[in-house]
Amino acid sequence: FFTRTCLICGDRATGLHYGIISCEGCKGFFKRSICNKRVYRCSRDKNCEMSRKQRNRCQYCRLLKCLQMGMNRKAIREDGMPGGRNKSIGPVQITEEEIERIMSGQEFKEDAPEHTWGNNGDSDHSSPSNGASEGNQPSPASTLSSNRSVEMNGYTAALRDQYINTSMSTHYQLLPHLFSYAAQSGLLAPQPRSLYPQSHPLVLQLVAAEDLAPLATPMLIEDGYKVTQVELFALLCRLADELLFRQISWIKKLPFFCELSIEDYTCLLSSTWQELILLSCLTIYSSQIFGDLANVTAKYTPSDDELQGFSEDGMEVMERLIYLFRKFHQLKISNEEYACMKAINFLNQDIRGLSNISQLEQLNKRYWYVCQDYTEYKYPHQPKRFPEIMMCLPEIRCIAGKLVNVPLEQLPLLFKAVLHSCKSSLTSYRTGPSPCVTTSSGN
Repeated sequence: FFTRTCLICGDRATGLHYGIISCEGCKGFFKRSICNKRVYRCSRDKNCEMSRKQRNRCQYCRLLKCLQMGMNRKAIREDGMPGGRNKSIGPVQITEEEIERIMSGQEFKEDAPEHTWGNNGDSDHSSPSNGASEGNQPSPASTLSSNRSVEMNGYTAALRDQYINTSMSTHYQLLPHLFSYAAQSGLLAPQPRSLYPQSHPLVLQLVAAEDLAPLATPMLIEDGYKVTQVELFALLCRLADELLFRQISWIKKLPFFCELSIEDYTCLLSSTWQELILLSCLTIYSSQIFGDLANVTAKYTPSDDELQGFSEDGMEVMERLIYLFRKFHQLKISNEEYACMKAINFLNQDIRGLSNISQLEQLNKRYWYVCQDYTEYKYPHQPKRFPEIMMCLPEIRCIAGKLVNVPLEQLPLLFKAVLHSCKSSLTSYRTGPSPCVTTSSGN
């Protein structure tokens, strides 16, 4: 079990609120902002730092980040009472235009007159009267303004400067800019180009560290055999053991293995192993997981007590896993992209107890930009591909965080439900090539 942090401000998270992992402060702020139809202003460049200490200084940027990270306003109860309107509602990805309508107050115009609120600091326990009214003028609707162009240019410049000339304080800091980056990239005609010199060898080194051989855990079963809950649970444990062992071997083969201490690697692995296993099951081992393992789970029939006792956490994990599977199937992640995603997710400098955070941050940035460079080079006609791939990482982290709350005895039913749903929704999966394992070449 590991401590989860709020995706908005980095404070200690208390759970899943309005679709994403967040703290009590950001949960309350988002609810007040939406329920009271607030329109804020930013006195700077609409890119203010969000941290536990700084989050109250700019309500505009705080609400903007809530929306960009996927907080779902439709999950808020209309009567304003505690509790979500629908516990199954997950994070949402809305367009820049929708975000602009909310931030400018256009979303609320039909219901009530809008008011703008100054940046006097919205404390985590403020009332609707907090903040100075600035009249009835809406705040500037400029989420796609010139400062976004500056961000995009800086994004590319960082690549040319070999991935080391921009600062990034947290693992998720670049995620909010991906939306505007994708929106602007979609307006530009794709330009053929070659990879930057460092990208190709770095990608090849990551792929070389992966064990792409099929899983050795036996998953074949005789026709007509009825699998019990205990037998299926034992199989899941054996699979987890093999997958965890492969992650340990992977770390030792990483091209940057000598750049971090054993203590830091131990800390990173203990905090991310569930995410790494989940990512590998959705990609390089997907044909076995959604083929052989699905056939085994199909021969397991849960009892009425197991069905009735299935927890709300289990339901939420199931829904998120099915969504994520479909997303990965749609994207058809290549081995190269998978290797980059895995390294980026593993190199998480937000984990407590690390000693060499600055080096970890540089490594994280390096592979972030390598992944962007490779994806844009290989898929020039898919300008939104890189942002979509990167947005899968916080979802994987969220699922891993929720999975620890599912009782162990419910895991067989959870896997049966997920694998059955995924297999049923993609009937062509078994006859076609593996949807998440494609090899690419190019330099």
